[in-house]
Amino acid sequence: MLKRQLGLLDVFSIAAGAMISSGLFVLPGIAFTMAGPAVVLSYLLAGLLMVPSILAKAELATAMPKSGGTYFFVERSLGPLAGTFAGFANWISIALKSAFALVGIGALGALLFPGQGYWIVKVVALCACAFFGLLNGISVKGSGRFQSVLVMGLLTILTAYVVASMSSVKPIHYQPFAPHGFQAVFAVAGMVFVSYGGLTKVASVAEEVHNPGRNIPLGMFLAYGVVNAFYVLAVFVTVGVLRPEQLAGSLTPIAAAAELTMGKAAAVLHVAALLAFVTTANAGMLSAARSPMAMSRDGLLLERFSRTNKRFGTPHVAITFTCAFMMLCIAFLSIQDLVKTASTIMIVMFMLVNLAVIIMRQSGLQNYRPTFRAPLCPWLQIAGIVAYGFLLFEMGAIPLLLTGAFTLATCVWYLLYVRQRIDRESAFVFFVKRIVSKQIGERGLENELRAIALERDGVESDRFDELIKECEILDIEGAISAKELFSRAAAALAPRIGVEERNLEEMFLARERESSTVLEPGLAIPHVIVPGQHVFDVLLVRCREGAMFSELNPPVTTVFFLIGSSDERNFHLTALMTIAHIVQEPGFQERWQKAPSAEGLRDVILLSNRVRLEKTSSRKYH
Repeated sequence: MLKRQLGLLDVFSIAAGAMISSGLFVLPGIAFTMAGPAVVLSYLLAGLLMVPSILAKAELATAMPKSGGTYFFVERSLGPLAGTFAGFANWISIALKSAFALVGIGALGALLFPGQGYWIVKVVALCACAFFGLLNGISVKGSGRFQSVLVMGLLTILTAYVVASMSSVKPIHYQPFAPHGFQAVFAVAGMVFVSYGGLTKVASVAEEVHNPGRNIPLGMFLAYGVVNAFYVLAVFVTVGVLRPEQLAGSLTPIAAAAELTMGKAAAVLHVAALLAFVTTANAGMLSAARSPMAMSRDGLLLERFSRTNKRFGTPHVAITFTCAFMMLCIAFLSIQDLVKTASTIMIVMFMLVNLAVIIMRQSGLQNYRPTFRAPLCPWLQIAGIVAYGFLLFEMGAIPLLLTGAFTLATCVWYLLYVRQRIDRESAFVFFVKRIVSKQIGERGLENELRAIALERDGVESDRFDELIKECEILDIEGAISAKELFSRAAAALAPRIGVEERNLEEMFLARERESSTVLEPGLAIPHVIVPGQHVFDVLLVRCREGAMFSELNPPVTTVFFLIGSSDERNFHLTALMTIAHIVQEPGFQERWQKAPSAEGLRDVILLSNRVRLEKTSSRKYH
C-alpha cells in the first residue's frame, strides 16, 4: 500500500493542472477558425460533456480508491480483458499527452537559445522529463506540493489577464456569432473536449489521497468549476479583444490578446504558458505511472512494476519505465495523428468508466459502498456514452484505425499472458450470476471491496471485529421458536468453547426465563456466563421470518449470542455497547435483511461506522 500523502489542495492542483495546457494557450485560435465567436459556446459545451464522466469517476474513486484509477475500475467491473485494454490505454494516453506537454516546455525553453534549430526543443523537453521523473520518484508529497504552487501561480496570472482584458472587449467582435452554423459548434466541442480530459487523472493516484471519500470528489468538483470558468472567460475575453483576422489560426491567442490589453506585462503570459505545460507534464507523470503499477499488482504485467522504493515509498520501477517511454515519444514522435489517437483512446476510456459505474450499481454487490453517488445514474451515464460515441467519429479515420489496432494488440496480450494467470470475478459476472441464480458462491470481489472500504475509512480492527471475522453465522430461512433457536445456537457454539451442547442450551433457556433478552422489536441479545478463563465468542443469527421469543413481542429477526467467562465481564459490557451502536446505525435493518448470504451478514457488521474502542488484541479468544 502506498502512503496517503495528498490532501485536498493536492487533488485540486493535480486535476486543475492537468487540464490547463494547450487547450487554452494554443487551441482557441484554431477552434475560432472552425466555429467563429461561438467557440465560447463550444468550450462551455465541452465542459458539460465532461459531467457524466466526472460524476462516474468521483463515485468509483470513493468506492475503490486504489492506484490505477480507470484501469482498476474497469477491471473490477467489466473483467480482465476490458481491464487489460483500460490499463494500457490509460497509461499510454496520459503518457503521450504529457510527453507533448513536455515538448511545449521545450519550445518555450528554446526561446532562450535562438537559432539552434528544432533539436534544442527536444533536448529541453528530455531534460524536463528526467526532472519530473526524478521528482516523482523521490516524493509524491513533494510532487504534489510543487504542483500546487505552480497551479496557484497559473490561476493568479490567468485571473490578472481576464480582469485586465475585460474592459477591452468589443461586442462587434462577436458578430456574426456562429458564421459556420451550430453544427460546427458541436464539431469544435468534440475537438476541445480533450482539453478537459486531465480532470479525471487524479483518480489514478486515489490510493495516495488522505481521506479519499471527501477529498477526491471535492477536489475534482472544485477543479472542474474553477478551470471551466477560466476556459470560458479566457476564451470569451480573447475573442472580444482580438480582431477575427488576428485570432483565426493563431497559435498564441492568449499572448496576442494580452499584448493589446496588458502592454509589457503581457510577458507574464509566457510564464503562464510554461506553468501550464509544467503542471500538465507533472500531473501526467504522477498519474500515468500508477497504471502499470496497478496492472502488475493484479498479474496483468510483470511483478517488478509493482515494486515500491523502500526509502521513498514511491513506485520507482513504474515511474522509471513511464519516464523512459515518454522520452522515446519526445525523441521520435511528432505526428498529429498520434495525438488524436491518444484523444480517441481517452474518449473510449470515458465510455468504459460510465459503463463501469452502471455495472457496479446494478451488480448488487453489497460491499460496493461509495461515499459519493453520482446523481441520475444510469440515465446520465447512458447519455454520456451516446454523446462520446458521436465524438469518436469526429476524430477521423486514422485515429480510429490506430485505436482498433491498439485494441487488437491488447487482446493478443490478454490471450498470451493474462488469461492463464487471472481468475478473478468481475462485477459484470457477479451481475449475471445474480440474475441466473440466487446462490452465488464466489466472494473474491466482495471481500476485496470490504477491505478497500475499511482501508479508505482508516478503520483499524478492534477485538470485536476480530471475533466477528471468525464467528459462526446462522441464516435461518423459516419461522422458528426461541427454544429451537437456542438448540441450534448451542450446537454451533458448544464445540468452539468446550461446553456440553445440552448444558449450553439450558443456560440460554434459564437466562431467557430470568428476563427476556429481546431488547427492542426485532432484536435479541442472549448472553450467558460459562466456566473457564479468557473465553468469549459471538454467534450472529438472522431469522428471515422471525423467531418467536414471546407473544408479547413481534418475531425477532436479528440475534447476537454472546458467551463469555466471568473474567471477561468488562469486555462483555463493551460488546453490548458495540452492538447497540451497530444496530442504531441508520439503515442497519435494511442492510441486514438484504444481505445475500451469511458472509454478507458478517460484512454488515464489519463495515459499520462505529467508533473502534481498542486495538486488536494478540490473544485469541474462543
